[in-house]
Amino acid sequence: MEQQSDMGVRRFGRVNWLGTRTLMGREVKRFMNVWSQTVIAPLINAGLFLMIFTIAIGPQRGDVMGVPFMTFLAPGILTMTVIQNAFANTSSSLASAKVQGNIVDTLMPPLSAAEIVTGYLFGAVARGFLVAVVIGLGCMVFLNIIPQNLIWVVTFVFLGSVLMGGLGLIAGIFANKFDQLSAISNFLITPLAFLSGTFYSIDALPAFLQKLSHANPFFYIIDGVRHGMIGVSDSSPWIGLEVVSVACIIVVGINWRWIKTGYRLKA
Repeated sequence: MEQQSDMGVRRFGRVNWLGTRTLMGREVKRFMNVWSQTVIAPLINAGLFLMIFTIAIGPQRGDVMGVPFMTFLAPGILTMTVIQNAFANTSSSLASAKVQGNIVDTLMPPLSAAEIVTGYLFGAVARGFLVAVVIGLGCMVFLNIIPQNLIWVVTFVFLGSVLMGGLGLIAGIFANKFDQLSAISNFLITPLAFLSGTFYSIDALPAFLQKLSHANPFFYIIDGVRHGMIGVSDSSPWIGLEVVSVACIIVVGINWRWIKTGYRLKA
């Protein structure tokens, strides 16, 4: 009887805080070890996007939603970069562990599925916020964009990082080699990010495409950050908050279930 009762409670408590913190720290150190790729590269890419659009379109481009085009564009590029990096952090981490055969180092320690998911998502959120801060500072210095509502910016950067980190876990679990992971990123994540109002207001789209955009959670992430940064948006941030929150719950639920059952992780 004593042995059975001990099985229900782990010796370190209901939550393995030490193990969870260790996994969190590992995920942060993993991307900080290559900070030139995870911090400097996104900043350069965002700057190149803005420079190319400035050169290609020029000053003749009128205002969008009552603000200069570069001001409208900057939050979209910031958010697109954040969600791409959050996705890359979890997907590459898990896929690398599977390909190299050391996924057992994550699955064998006394960590529950919820604790493993939390550790991976923390890394995605940390990387997402780091990228957002770096690009946001660049926008303040070079474009004089001061966030109008920092709470909305932080909220949607957080939710966007959680959602994309969760999708990255799904991709990493599903993919057995890097080619499959690249296909998911190139044919699913990148198109959804580019076609979510990053470079334009969806009011410019035909009615049918506008309806499709409203079914895309990426649109609400970008729109919510834009609302927080420059005070304009295509939809209410409250609607975006609801849609993205529901999407996060669904995706994280899938993460928990797949890791708990060892789907495509255990031989």
